Amino acid sequence: MTTRTSAIEVAGLRKSYGDHEVVAGVDLTVSAGTVYAMLGPNGAGKTTTVRILSTLLPADAGEARVAGYDVRRESDQVRASIGVTGQFSAVDELLTGRENLRLMADLGHLDRRLAESVVGQLLERFHLADAADRRAVTYSGGMKRRLDLAMTLVAGPRLIFLDEPTTGLDPRSRRDLWGIVRELVADGVTVFLTTQYLEEADQLADRIGVLDGGRLVAEGTAAELKRLVPGGHLELHAADSERLAELARKFPEGSPNAAALTVTLPHDGSLTTLRRLLAGLDDDAVTGLAVHTADLDDVFLALTDHSTADGSPEEVPA
Repeated sequence: MTTRTSAIEVAGLRKSYGDHEVVAGVDLTVSAGTVYAMLGPNGAGKTTTVRILSTLLPADAGEARVAGYDVRRESDQVRASIGVTGQFSAVDELLTGRENLRLMADLGHLDRRLAESVVGQLLERFHLADAADRRAVTYSGGMKRRLDLAMTLVAGPRLIFLDEPTTGLDPRSRRDLWGIVRELVADGVTVFLTTQYLEEADQLADRIGVLDGGRLVAEGTAAELKRLVPGGHLELHAADSERLAELARKFPEGSPNAAALTVTLPHDGSLTTLRRLLAGLDDDAVTGLAVHTADLDDVFLALTDHSTADGSPEEVPA
C-alpha cells in the first residue's frame, strides 16, 4: 500500500511496442507534496511513463500505485484522484475560457453552485478573469496553457501530471507557469513533471530522475546530480605572484594562471572536499575564491546517449 507520505510508487515498470522496449524496468517513489521532474531526450520513455501512471496505457509488467491505488486494478479511483495536462492542449478553442472550465466541472459531476465558485476562483488564480468570456481561439499560447492547467484543477486533484507543460511558451509565460506550480505545491499538491528544459527542473523539482533508453539512469536532488559529473572546480585568487607560487606548490593538482593570479582546483561540490581544500590556507595568501559546479546541462549530456533522439516509437498512440 502506498504510504501517506508517498504519492507515487513504481517498481519494475515495463512497456514495449513490438520489439522496442520503451520503458525498461523503472523504479521510483514520489513523496507527497513535492515536485518530481523526469528528464530525458526525445523517445526516452517519459510520456509513456506518464500515460501508464495516469491509466491511459497499460503496462506490460511491473507494479504502480498512484494516490494510494493500484493503476491496473483500481484505475477508476486513480482517475478520480489525479489531473493530467498533456503535451497538447485539451482546450476547446470554440468555447470561452469560462465554458471550458464549466465543461470540466460537468465532467467531474460538481454541484452547480460549487462549480460556479470553483470556476470563478480558477479564473482569478490563473489571471484569466478579464478574458473569461472570450473564445479560447483568441487566447495567446501562454493563456491557453494556463487555461489548460486550470481545467486540470477543476475537480481539486491532489496529484497532477504535467507532461512538458511549457513547450513552445515564451520565457515570460514559462516563468508565470512556474509560479503557479510553486503555489500548487505550497498548497500540498504533488506534481509529476516531465520536461526537456533543464532550467525548469532545476527551478522547480525537489527530486529529478534522468530517463534514457527507458531506464532511470540517475535520480536525486539537482545538487546531488550535479556532483555525479566532472566539471566542478574551485578558483583561488592569490594576493601576488609569490603567493601564487606558494599555492601552486601546495596544490600540485591545480592549474595556476599567472596573468589572473589564480589557481584552479578540481572540486566535486561537496562541503567536505571544500573544507579539506581550504584547511591550512593563509588568509594573506588568498584574496578570494569562487566555487563552480557542474550544471544540469552537464548532467544531461553525460548521462544520456541520444540514441533515441531520432523519432523512436515512444509516442505511438495508446
